[in-house]
Amino acid sequence: MKRDIHPDYHPVVIRDASTGQEFLTRSTATSEDRVEWADGVIYPRITVDVTSESHPFYTGVARIRDVEGRVERFRRRYRHLGR
Repeated sequence: MKRDIHPDYHPVVIRDASTGQEFLTRSTATSEDRVEWADGVIYPRITVDVTSESHPFYTGVARIRDVEGRVERFRRRYRHLGR
């Protein structure tokens, strides 16, 4: 790898804005907001709108659309083009 071309990759705390859940990870992003973590070290805190703690896919509250009804409507509408 070339030297001095990569951004600084450092530990940060990510905070979910909707649930308040926080976790420690690494990122190239930074923030002026700081938080003291359980290990006693102060890290930059980045607040994001959605994480795996609040995303419907990961929480299991995702809604499933009526795909079968849409397919049947499509087939009825375009059956004259079929075989």
